[in-house]
Amino acid sequence: MRMTILAFLAVLGAQTAQASETAALIKSSIFVERGAYNGRPGTRTVERASTLGSGDRVVTILDWRTQGETRAVTVSLSIPTHLAFQRSSLGNEEISIDQGRSWGKLGTLRLRDNDGLRLAAPEDVTNIRWRVNGTNGRITYSAVVR
Repeated sequence: MRMTILAFLAVLGAQTAQASETAALIKSSIFVERGAYNGRPGTRTVERASTLGSGDRVVTILDWRTQGETRAVTVSLSIPTHLAFQRSSLGNEEISIDQGRSWGKLGTLRLRDNDGLRLAAPEDVTNIRWRVNGTNGRITYSAVVR
């Protein structure tokens, strides 16, 4: 099933990011990875998302900046339920598997499912946050449309 990006964003609740400082501004852009650039196997392209379907790999780019002096900022966001988180560009992210009530590194958090207690997988991530320094920067993360 394919849908336009506008309908997809409406379903996702227009994914939002927040920063710990109210003076921080965040802009997000959504792209989709496509395979076989110019028919060459093993190559991929990234293009602005206009339609998305189940299984598409989405790349979200978050550009942030603060107004004024350099400071530490925490950028956090909820991963929409229609996306399965894969990885982040910084590698220093903290993740939550319980809507932001507790935080940790992927590979350390555990959750209980029908089979008992297990390590959380990237697909279990509900929220993500990064602690960043400076006056501006860019963070990207990838996810797969469920």
